[in-house]
Amino acid sequence: MSGFRPARLCAAIALGAAALVSFSTAHAAEGEPPRVALVMKSLANEFFRTMEDGAKAYQKEHPDQFELVANGIKDETDTSAQIRIVEQMIVAKVDALVIAPADSKALVPVIKKASDAGIKVVNIDNRLDPEVVKSKGLDVPFVGPDNRKGARLVGEYLAKEKLKAGDEVGIIEGVSTTTNAQQRTAGFKDAMEAAGMKIVGVQSGNWEIDRGNAVASAMLNEYPNLKALLAGNDSMALGAVSAVRAAGKKDQVQVVGYDNINAIKPMLKDGRVLATADQFAARQAVFGIEAALKLVKGEPTDAKDGVIETPVELVTKP
Repeated sequence: MSGFRPARLCAAIALGAAALVSFSTAHAAEGEPPRVALVMKSLANEFFRTMEDGAKAYQKEHPDQFELVANGIKDETDTSAQIRIVEQMIVAKVDALVIAPADSKALVPVIKKASDAGIKVVNIDNRLDPEVVKSKGLDVPFVGPDNRKGARLVGEYLAKEKLKAGDEVGIIEGVSTTTNAQQRTAGFKDAMEAAGMKIVGVQSGNWEIDRGNAVASAMLNEYPNLKALLAGNDSMALGAVSAVRAAGKKDQVQVVGYDNINAIKPMLKDGRVLATADQFAARQAVFGIEAALKLVKGEPTDAKDGVIETPVELVTKP
């Protein structure tokens, strides 16, 4: 399967916030493969580009099983743009929606709309708020890692290798309205409190390099005895590394992250970043697509209590 056929959407495409949808609004005809929409957060984040690449590669390996449309928003906080993309997918009458929501609550109403339109929905990466989902009468399986466990692994390694009880640390959180940001912060806190560290602040870096840099710089200025910055994703960790360097505190302040994106790997190697967590972005998208295809076929997923847990592993210096 190659190219774009006017009657159907057959290639994976990336749509920006204001992109126009120009494909058929009919569900996949009988005998044709179902169409699966993958809706991610910011494609400026390497993690989601990797997720998109993994989904496209999987579709190429299984061209007869499904067709893919991959969408992303411009930045991590543009919730309204992501809602518009989901609305476009509803108009297009895709068969399934696999979504990494930018906000754990704000996306639920439009997901309800998609479900009411007969679209099978699978939630990946950032879990929708279970109570809000329940209040809407939805049954949406979550496919993703235990973010709290992953962050705790990173924090425990940091405490064991580089810190001593009483040291001051700061946490740079992702978008605070997202469940995965909250869970990663909780995991960092679990590890730091268990080791007797002093958490001097938790501030949001919105998952972004520049904002992570600004938060890290402010913490370094306010707390001259700070010993570590725990960033909820690697983009914010990149910003924190720059802030540490600018403050002249290389080797004095440890930085850890989460995601194991390619940009962080040289920093793990030379010590600018002590550790991160790998939640296997490409595989996570595939797990979500597989679950969606089962739902389309009327088959049960492997969800336990609404969750299909995917791997997360500690990554340190190679």
